Amino acid sequence: MKIENSHTFKGVSVETLWNTLQNKEVLQGALPGCKSFDEVEDDVYDAELGINVGPVKGVFTAEVRQVEKREPEFYKLLVHGKGKPGEIDAVAEMGLKDSEAGAVLTCSADVKVTGILASVGQRVMGGVAKLLLGQFFKDIEKETKKIANL
Repeated sequence: MKIENSHTFKGVSVETLWNTLQNKEVLQGALPGCKSFDEVEDDVYDAELGINVGPVKGVFTAEVRQVEKREPEFYKLLVHGKGKPGEIDAVAEMGLKDSEAGAVLTCSADVKVTGILASVGQRVMGGVAKLLLGQFFKDIEKETKKIANL
């Protein structure tokens, strides 16, 4: 399943957005349902996420790995999560660029799901993923504005 979304952070520089996205505490607060987010080595995190959106319910443990970092314009996330509802494997490319309005964050992800998650169908999973990603963008925007004093 392919998921694509972008968000413009009005009045925010790419550098400020990059620094916000590299802050472990900010990420823990911005990831929907995040119960823990612990760095286990450089750019590798163990996370526990509780998700309760429509038919997708459960607690997932996940490893999140940040690779191919090109500050401040790009990084790739490798995510592997397991829970009662199934497993998730995702590769997400995160691109940051300046625009007249502010920094633009674009997420392009390939996601594979198994178990109950796969049985609910791609359309439902795509909707859930867009909802969660939208919430993540809104929470990152709040934190970015705090950091930038906007």
